[in-house]
Amino acid sequence: MWKIVALSAGLAIASTTAATAQPQCDQRDSVLQVLQKKYKEAPVALGVTHNGGLVEVLSTGNGTTWSIIVTTPQGMSCLVAAGEGWRAMEQIAADPEA
Repeated sequence: MWKIVALSAGLAIASTTAATAQPQCDQRDSVLQVLQKKYKEAPVALGVTHNGGLVEVLSTGNGTTWSIIVTTPQGMSCLVAAGEGWRAMEQIAADPEA
């Protein structure tokens, strides 16, 4: 699942134009609070990057809206992607041990 999240985040970042590439950043607690209050989003998936960062997908309970944030080990979080129509997928592993 984390590979899907990381791939989705990478694709979202890569498809962002230079004009809109400025991420919105603040302390993690503040970012989570804004997303909860404004959009009713809560974390639904997460993964840890090789450098100790945290990638989180937040969504409403019914998937109406979603956001992806990346948090540094120092606690600074940046909104890197957002959209509508989040759908959870069943994890498909080529390797039964994965």
